[in-house]
Amino acid sequence: MAIGGINTKVKGNYEGRVTPFVVISCVVAATGGLIFGYDIGISGGVTSMDEFLMKFFPSVYRRQMDTSGNESQYCKFENHLLTLFTSSLYLAALISSFFASATTRRFGRKISMTVGGSVFLIGAILNGAAMNVEMLIIGRLLLGVGIGYGNQSVPVYLSEMAPPKLRGALNIGFQMMTTIGILAASLVNYGTAQMKANGWRVSLVLAGVPAVIMTVGAIMLPDTPNSMIERGQKEEARAMLQKIRGTTEVDEEFNDLIEASEASQKVPNPWKTIFEHKYRPQLVITCLIPFFQQVTGINVIMFYAPVLFRTLGFANDASLMSAVVTGLVNVFATVVSILAVDKFGRRVLFLEGGIQMIICQIGVGASIASVFGVSGQGTFNKAFGNVALSFICIYVAAFAWSWGPLGWLVPSEIHPMETRSAGQSINVSINMLFTFIIGQLFLSMLCHMKFGLFFFFAGWVFIMTVFVYMFVPETKNMPIEEMNKVWKAHWFWGKYIPEDAVGLGNHKQDV
Repeated sequence: MAIGGINTKVKGNYEGRVTPFVVISCVVAATGGLIFGYDIGISGGVTSMDEFLMKFFPSVYRRQMDTSGNESQYCKFENHLLTLFTSSLYLAALISSFFASATTRRFGRKISMTVGGSVFLIGAILNGAAMNVEMLIIGRLLLGVGIGYGNQSVPVYLSEMAPPKLRGALNIGFQMMTTIGILAASLVNYGTAQMKANGWRVSLVLAGVPAVIMTVGAIMLPDTPNSMIERGQKEEARAMLQKIRGTTEVDEEFNDLIEASEASQKVPNPWKTIFEHKYRPQLVITCLIPFFQQVTGINVIMFYAPVLFRTLGFANDASLMSAVVTGLVNVFATVVSILAVDKFGRRVLFLEGGIQMIICQIGVGASIASVFGVSGQGTFNKAFGNVALSFICIYVAAFAWSWGPLGWLVPSEIHPMETRSAGQSINVSINMLFTFIIGQLFLSMLCHMKFGLFFFFAGWVFIMTVFVYMFVPETKNMPIEEMNKVWKAHWFWGKYIPEDAVGLGNHKQDV
């Protein structure tokens, strides 16, 4: 690879340099993360707005206004229809990700991104015009279809376009855009909450802006060489590979892509193939990483930050501003991940982030217990609010430079071409399934488990950190079509990889 015009060989002996064309393509594709992030950030703020609650969830509004002191702070927002407004989107995303897999494989990555952005735009318009709960939920379901398509196709696109040395940084561009979307939504909510009427409508319909950006961007993007080869467009694929690598000397990488594609063409059913013995490492990692990503409890913060802060005693404006603060922390910490992931590797970030999150979840739980206890009848004070907010910000930072971006990066880069679209659909569907479960149950869990909920999440973070230490190998700088070398050299997964599946040579990969 060449940076600054100096050619060097990367693992896999591929020639090339980092071209402006590939960087711009990856940045445009990564805008798909905007729709995901905006939606994550917008729902919690909207559900804390009095006008929205009065129109659609009057029973929750009445509990909010109850000043008798008989209502537990933990239970003021408990309402399954209210949580369905947030979580229904992720159920739709789960189902649509399977259709997105077939679209991505048959028609290409950019078509899936275009479909995702277009459907999301329709959902945003419907939500902004909603007159009843049914319209809200239908709009949310359409948003979910858009996210299912976007989250399935964008990480695969980025992994295939990026040079191995920068695959981590460019792929994390998706997470960077997600965090920018969350921050933008928090700022929008803070502004629209000051409106005398229809602030929630403005918040919801503005989701159409990132949808338009994604759709127009996807239409203008080239497709990946991998996708072109997969669909029989070999000459076009060679020309595209030369363009994105900035050199005509692409024979070795092109031949590797051809071989990988020919192997994948022999696999008529990737969904059946991915369950074969030799793909067990990829399947297990692809299932467990998105599961662990959700049981960190991050979406408790991202979905319900304003609601959570109001539960802890913040005034409405203060709760929305606190959500902006966590959004800023999220963005800046993701920049740290972009700068560090290809230098220090995936494992270091996974492990450090896990330890930091454990400490912070315990800190948040202990802080809440010290004020509200089991009864939820305590009185908010400024010192407690600052302590709780500090723990939450440090927690968000840890997630943003570890499990946030890596939860999408690692599953997208570990699969061979024959199982790649199926693997990414599994990643998205499991992520969406547990996002739905956590989103739907959180307010009830908070009501019944009280401060113990944060200790519950801390326990899961401990388990997943041990799992990474034992079973997740380092994948930095490894060409995506040679990833079997990583598995073969691992102390546990090596027994699953047949000798003829990888030319090991003298290569060794650290566990």
